[in-house]
Amino acid sequence: MFNGLPAASALPLTGLCAARLSKRGGSPRLVLASLGGASPGFGPAEFALPSISPLTPLMPADEEELYQEHILDHYEDPYHRGHVAGATHAHEDDNPLCGDVVRIELALKPDGKIDQIFFNGDGCCISQAAASMLVEHFDQHTLEEVKNFSAEDMLKLFGAKLTPNRQKCCLLSWRVLQSAIYSPTAEGVSETKNDSGNGAPKNGASR
Repeated sequence: MFNGLPAASALPLTGLCAARLSKRGGSPRLVLASLGGASPGFGPAEFALPSISPLTPLMPADEEELYQEHILDHYEDPYHRGHVAGATHAHEDDNPLCGDVVRIELALKPDGKIDQIFFNGDGCCISQAAASMLVEHFDQHTLEEVKNFSAEDMLKLFGAKLTPNRQKCCLLSWRVLQSAIYSPTAEGVSETKNDSGNGAPKNGASR
């Protein structure tokens, strides 16, 4: 607990959507986004946590804790967060619900294989962790596999049970990737015409 707020690992899955971790002076600090409502024990509205619908089935505590650890791992230590130099395809979109933003950049080989895939963005824990999981899943895979990967597949990849609003956070990166494969960059169009190779990544390291 920090300054009266719970540690991120202690938050319920719905609370993860509001959790944002930043580091100031080397110490993790939990920041809760404004959700426009009061929550008992958390003071003013800016520290309110979203409520869980009574219709939302709850998973066993040990299973929920396991998913929390997996999600926070991707949030705090994301896979391929950065940019691709010489990206052939890229797309960016947002989720007005939480203010999430995700951009995915790809470097595709002539045979349709994903040579490089990186993401960047800002937003809630769910949106950013989901993006990390997605790019890790499709690293060195093919366009056909991306095309056949459904929204339901994305929710299964994320693992944790989410309310409909939180599903939108999770599916943001999926929507971005599905659009990115049809969104060649100017450099990508030029490389396709010249049948040249792709660039190397920058500003992002593999986990």
